[in-house]
Amino acid sequence: MNVIWRTLLTIWRAKLQLRRNGTLEPTAIGRVRVRTLPTDIDLLGHMNNGRYGSLFDLGRFDLLIRTGIWDVFQKQGWYAVVANETITFRKSLELWQRFTVESRLLGHDDKSAYLMHRAVVDGEVYAEMIVRARFLRRSGGLVPHEELFQALHRPDNLPELAPWVTEWAAASALPSTRVPAPSVWM
Repeated sequence: MNVIWRTLLTIWRAKLQLRRNGTLEPTAIGRVRVRTLPTDIDLLGHMNNGRYGSLFDLGRFDLLIRTGIWDVFQKQGWYAVVANETITFRKSLELWQRFTVESRLLGHDDKSAYLMHRAVVDGEVYAEMIVRARFLRRSGGLVPHEELFQALHRPDNLPELAPWVTEWAAASALPSTRVPAPSVWM
């Protein structure tokens, strides 16, 4: 709930930019300016590690809206869910510090799309998150990529995934929801 006002402001700004400038290419890098607020800070005085994901969501909303994907999803009754994410921290963001959330679609495999988010200060990466997202129907089931690209009236021109992305996805995957996944510690 702490990020709701920033989310609504980001959605409003993205829709305004979409109307003014038209759609971005799916390979474009989206940028959202953010400032670290007191509600983002932990007891050590820097941005809480759990807050990065919420603020990177702002970049995802911006990118989905400005590429036109958001409107297609609303019309079709589709939505995206995060299946995996991994974040790497390099430097701390301090209270009141301005930074930019940079977001980019990396590509896709047969089930998922992959995005990269970065927290950037003066051109320097402070943190980076890779996200694997799946597209679902509100009525149930996956949205095949062919159907997605057809609905967007765009070809599949995203680049091939780097091998490390495919390896990361396989190494970090949990079992399907159709099979048991007992919590057994070794």
